[in-house]
Amino acid sequence: MPSAAMGRLPPVLGRQFGRTRTRSSLGAKLVMIMTAVGLVATIAITLLLASIITPSFTQLEDKATAAQVARARAAVSDYAANVENAVRDYGDWNGSYAYMADPRAGFDRESLLPQAMYEIGVDGMAYVSPANSVVIARWRDAAGSMQANIRRQQLTTMIARTDLATVLGRRSSGRFYARIGDSVAAIGVARVRRSDGSGTPRGYVLMAHVMTTEQASRVLRARAQIDTTAPGNAVAIAAGPTKLTIAVPMIGADGHAVASARFSVPRDVSLLGRRMLLLAVVGSTMLLLLVLVMLRRMIERLVLRPLHRVESHMQRVRASGSLALLEEDGRRDEVGSLGRSFNAMLRQLKDLREQIEVQSFDLGRSESAVAVMHNVRNALNPISTILSQGITQSAAVDRTTIDRAIAELARGDIPDARRRKLSMFVAAAIDAETTDRETMRRELAIGREAMADVLEIIGQQQRAAHERPALEVCDVSDIIARNATIARYSLDTSIAFSFPAGPSPVMASRVILSQVIGNIFGNAVESIVARGTGSGSIVATITETEGRVTVAIRDDGEGFSPEAGAMLFQRGFSTRAHKSGGLGLHWCANSMAAMKGTLRLESDGPGLGAVALLTLDAADAAISNAA
Repeated sequence: MPSAAMGRLPPVLGRQFGRTRTRSSLGAKLVMIMTAVGLVATIAITLLLASIITPSFTQLEDKATAAQVARARAAVSDYAANVENAVRDYGDWNGSYAYMADPRAGFDRESLLPQAMYEIGVDGMAYVSPANSVVIARWRDAAGSMQANIRRQQLTTMIARTDLATVLGRRSSGRFYARIGDSVAAIGVARVRRSDGSGTPRGYVLMAHVMTTEQASRVLRARAQIDTTAPGNAVAIAAGPTKLTIAVPMIGADGHAVASARFSVPRDVSLLGRRMLLLAVVGSTMLLLLVLVMLRRMIERLVLRPLHRVESHMQRVRASGSLALLEEDGRRDEVGSLGRSFNAMLRQLKDLREQIEVQSFDLGRSESAVAVMHNVRNALNPISTILSQGITQSAAVDRTTIDRAIAELARGDIPDARRRKLSMFVAAAIDAETTDRETMRRELAIGREAMADVLEIIGQQQRAAHERPALEVCDVSDIIARNATIARYSLDTSIAFSFPAGPSPVMASRVILSQVIGNIFGNAVESIVARGTGSGSIVATITETEGRVTVAIRDDGEGFSPEAGAMLFQRGFSTRAHKSGGLGLHWCANSMAAMKGTLRLESDGPGLGAVALLTLDAADAAISNAA
């Protein structure tokens, strides 16, 4: 069955007004665009802030680290410098000068006492000859004389490994760090001269001050430790997530580090930079999100809602067919101009629709002769089929044979068995003749009904030649049943019909509605025949909703494509190449519109059948509205 959308609006406008919102709607696209812009902006802001803040705070951290290193170097150097200052007093002292010329036991008991070393802040002392041999060595240790002796021996061993002349060079005093046992000590050494600095040096005086972990922490003003494992001559800096670990070398007599003072300082500047970067990124992101949310709401309120209101009104116009104007909101922007333009279009459409209805009806009346002939031809098809079958159908039993049997029965000399057979043959022939007569009578009754439809079509056309059809209460179920009975004889094809049995009253012109349904049945039968299966089915259903009755006539014929469906109701169009004219559907659509009804044709595609949807006012609702 051919199909198209034919309602109270033109098909093209109906399709335009029928567009619904999808996932690719304007709102979804705007949200996606704003989200993409937000993501790109956030990434750009993050990169920009990172390129500005991170290098600046890295430079500040480098400066702070350099200051920490310089302070640590100075602290380590000052620790040894204090020992050098203390040993210089003993080096430039007449007592030391005299002692090195004549070592006397009384000097060491007076000058190298533990209390004296404690007062000057050293742990060990030694006088060394110019040949680098230890003249005397002392170590103060509160743990007892045994530990002091061990320490003194370790001090002596360290002195023996150290070339003091090379360490001092031309200087009168010097300082370095050395390993004394498992400890690291700051060593101060001075040449032994007179108090005024004169005289040939008679050796060296050496002092040692051990640097413990507590002392290192106090000197460096941070938690520190003395590391003696593989120390390097350069400052080592290890950066952690929150701390910097700095290792300051403690240089020995040969210029190589004997240990390192290792301490950690918090990366306050770096942490501050990361926090500032994080706060800047979070702040800018939140601000951007706030702007996006506000833009989304403003777009929703100023653009999407008004557009949705226009779209909803379009849907109502499409569903109801009523070209009611959109309520204007008084806006003077582009959206308000769109609403006003839409209302202007609706006014023009309303005028055009009225003109089209008048012109279509007038055109229908001007072409009434062709339309009547088309409908008469459809109604005469069953009569032609019935007459053709009656002409070509032969008698069930040859008349000559029957006459011979009757003549033979009239004779009195035939046997009883032969008489019985002849009697049975004559009776069967009479029954067959009676059956053929009844069949012919039924077919003639159907042909009479079809002929009555032809006469009624002609009479109705004559009565309605100059006026619109008068509407009356009609039983559409009865009209469907009568046209289905006639349609069975339209073509030599086996068609299974299914339709409701109960009454379904509608407001229509009975003759015109019968012609419309007859045309639709005829098209459905032709569609089934064109499919080439040799059989098919036509199913009619009737539903009533809100005072409107919808008749759906569905077939399993050849169907049609969406491109063909858009032109089915155009005058002169046909889906089959061997046909021309196309007045059936064009006339049916105009006739349904004249009866305040609609006609739509739909199909899922070629080979998938089609459905015709006829909508009319229900008789009960029309009577109630009239009352």
